[in-house]
Amino acid sequence: MDRSTIPAPGSRLPAPGPLASPRQSSWLHRPQNVFLRRALFQIHLWTGIAFGLYVVAISITGSAIVFRNPLYKSLSHGPIMLPITGPRLTHQQLKEAAERAYPKYSVSYIWDGKYPNQAVEIWMRRGRSQKQRLFGPYTGKDLGPAVPTGIKILAWMGDLHINLLAGDPGRTVNGIGSGILTLMCLTGLVIWWPGISNWRRSLTVNWRANWKRLNWDLHSAIGIWMFLFVFMWGITGVLLVFPKPYQNLVGRFTPINQPFGRRRPMAIGDQILRWPAWIHFGNRWGWSIETLWVILGLVPVLLFVTGAIMWWNRVVSPALKKTKSEPSPVSHQLITKN
Repeated sequence: MDRSTIPAPGSRLPAPGPLASPRQSSWLHRPQNVFLRRALFQIHLWTGIAFGLYVVAISITGSAIVFRNPLYKSLSHGPIMLPITGPRLTHQQLKEAAERAYPKYSVSYIWDGKYPNQAVEIWMRRGRSQKQRLFGPYTGKDLGPAVPTGIKILAWMGDLHINLLAGDPGRTVNGIGSGILTLMCLTGLVIWWPGISNWRRSLTVNWRANWKRLNWDLHSAIGIWMFLFVFMWGITGVLLVFPKPYQNLVGRFTPINQPFGRRRPMAIGDQILRWPAWIHFGNRWGWSIETLWVILGLVPVLLFVTGAIMWWNRVVSPALKKTKSEPSPVSHQLITKN
């Protein structure tokens, strides 16, 4: 019997309360012994390992593109204006100049600027490869890329975060991944519950513990404190990829897809439809929320790293030790012969 359950001499026995079933009592006080909790732990552990790199990629790119709109403006060089040095080249002459500069490419489009002395944008293709360059309309000189490298990197990250670099099929897969992330949040919440007597301790990190316990505390504490944020990103990711059910639900209670403009504000229903995007990217409420989203968006990376360490300690390391401790078939035969 646990000594803590033995009343002190002369003390009064506690008044009898409502009896809980053995299953309820086990879940409330010792959830580690409940089969469902152990099963969910294995599901959570292996799903986190299987989808870990996906979560890391989505988290890093998500944080990187929070400020993409102001970054696009700051990185854009604007229209390049040039001095008029003679007669303007024809499209055929510009095409010949571009193909001389890039003989393995063929010109697909030529975009004239708004002003006569503005640089001309020429698109060239070679199989699946494409170049977008600026050329002087009077000299035919190559002036550099039409899209700055920084904007290309941001666009690539945005495409990876939204479409996994695979168009509509990648977007669908991304929506499924968001659903799996949402389920991982829910299983993590169940696993986190340590029992009535320990729940406060599970909100903190014991920095003096050994490194394995410290890793567990970090994963547990970060997970519970950041639960609402990660769950929000998961569920809004699903709604952004599969919006139809959400649109139908909102449309049952208020009109949607209403016209709006400067003198006519956006309808409540249409604002509600935009909430998932506003909340997901945090770009509705200014730079302070965007900065917070950039930082908190990296939380899943920390959860993956601590979860991977936990997986190594529980699965890989014991398996390696077992393999090293078992004698090989050859050495076993030598021992039996001797």
